[in-house]
Amino acid sequence: MKPNTTGLKRILHATGYSFQGLRAAWNNEAAFRQELVLLIVMTTLSFFLPVTQVEQLLMVASLFIVVIVELINSAIEAVVDRIGPERHELSGRAKDIGSAAVFIALLLVVITWGSFLLF
Repeated sequence: MKPNTTGLKRILHATGYSFQGLRAAWNNEAAFRQELVLLIVMTTLSFFLPVTQVEQLLMVASLFIVVIVELINSAIEAVVDRIGPERHELSGRAKDIGSAAVFIALLLVVITWGSFLLF
């Protein structure tokens, strides 16, 4: 994007880049595809559960957080892989921390859904 692009043109370009990122994640990241399918299925399921609208919103929001964190994790992995194929302690640490973030987000889903459905 050109530095002097402003206003609506900038928003349109940014939207296009976002869709390119979503397409790249879909094409290259199996975990993203799985988590997106999980979001769609569980969001649909949430409409049939005996929960309030606020509870449903929190349940669905927790699913979106997983997808968001997975996108960030995939971006971290792409940057680390771009640097080079050789093993490095910091590269491994970055990938492991990104993976841990996805795990924590998935744990949030389990806690959120479990708390509303079991208690």
